[in-house]
Amino acid sequence: MKAMPMYQPSWRREALDNSGGQILDLETAVKDGILRGGGGFGGGGNAGVITGGGVGEKVDLKRMIEELDLCDDVPTVFICPISLEPMRDPVTLCTGQTYERPNILRWFSMGHNTCPTTMQELWDDEVTPNRTLHHLIHTWFSQKYLQMKKRSEDVQGRVLEILDSLKRVKGQARVQALRELKRVVSAHASAKKAVVDNGGFGLVSSLLGPFTSHAVGSEVVAILVNLTLDADTKVNLMQPAKVSLVIDMLNEGTIETKVNCTRLIEMLMEGNDFQSEMVSSMSLLVGLLRLIRDRRHPNGVIAGLSLLKTICSHKQVRNLVVSVGSVSQLVELLPSLNSDCLESALHILDVLSTLPEGITALKDCPQTIPNAVKLLMKVSEVCTQYALSILWAVCKLAPEECASVAVENGLAARLLLVIQSGCSPTLKQRAAELLKLCSLNYTTTIFISKCKLTRTIQ
Repeated sequence: MKAMPMYQPSWRREALDNSGGQILDLETAVKDGILRGGGGFGGGGNAGVITGGGVGEKVDLKRMIEELDLCDDVPTVFICPISLEPMRDPVTLCTGQTYERPNILRWFSMGHNTCPTTMQELWDDEVTPNRTLHHLIHTWFSQKYLQMKKRSEDVQGRVLEILDSLKRVKGQARVQALRELKRVVSAHASAKKAVVDNGGFGLVSSLLGPFTSHAVGSEVVAILVNLTLDADTKVNLMQPAKVSLVIDMLNEGTIETKVNCTRLIEMLMEGNDFQSEMVSSMSLLVGLLRLIRDRRHPNGVIAGLSLLKTICSHKQVRNLVVSVGSVSQLVELLPSLNSDCLESALHILDVLSTLPEGITALKDCPQTIPNAVKLLMKVSEVCTQYALSILWAVCKLAPEECASVAVENGLAARLLLVIQSGCSPTLKQRAAELLKLCSLNYTTTIFISKCKLTRTIQ
């Protein structure tokens, strides 16, 4: 059977040479709009050679694709229609469609005899290497890779300049240098590496101390939270004078500084050398609760709850957390929190309910029962679990006083929903136990009415 002629799009027909239907060069591709928006093209025999410092380096296409994070910038003609990834070994079918070789061969191995894009039946199952497209792809990625390397070198040089200036300047000039370093480190991964490789950790952290101004301290903290702290740096930052400064800024700084101080303390708590005495500070906990209560700044609420949750994981500090009034403040916040913050806040209250002082504080807070009951079967199973645990602890502590209040706030009906839901068996069992505890103060008829049911409770 004679092979049918291969369909050629208009741009392909105008750019054919004698090599069997290939694009002539990069200039033609850009002119015809094949690579619209790609930018930075140039033909020539040196495509794929990255030059720097006068030395040419041949870079593998796979490596360039992996190291470049280009997302939607890659021209669509470079994308394999099957994998939606850039092609490294493009081959063309008789229909004129091009695919990555391993992808189209896998398609054939599955028994298909059609073009995946057009679904045309193939009259020729040969695949032809598309060398010109491969050249285009390699050249385009080489240009992008060169630009990335150039930016990286420029950034690293700038980091070295700033670190050098920090050894000499003081006052407002130091603040400006730190601000510039913060900007560079926040924007470029290579800047972070340059700080680490050139002793920046020690230099920057040395600027924190008992006589450091908040203007300098806030910029230092903003830099540190953008880096991955090593063990030695964490030990250095846990010096009492440095921790005291960070806590002061948490109480008195801007919202950005407060959030950064919160994040830094949490980062320090992740180290093996962390001592709970570092966070056994009334000033820290008061500042943290003030940040959590400030509803104008959701990012502050999230950061504050995250750190308080981490602090409560240390048993030695929990009594202090209760003593600063955190229980009642968190309970009052529950109705205004989003789902993520709710889980953190309920987790903290659940942990504190294991202390005699904590459960007493929960019982004495008039909003504990109403707010906890409303959260049953409303947000998530995790929130239901924590709310149920808190209600169980409170009602168990004072059943005659608290159980009736809970029932009046609709607890019985909510518990029946939990029992009938798809929640875990453990959660259902706890709900049944709490329902039984609450029923002890009522006759069967009255309790059924409280459940808003017309049938007998089995």
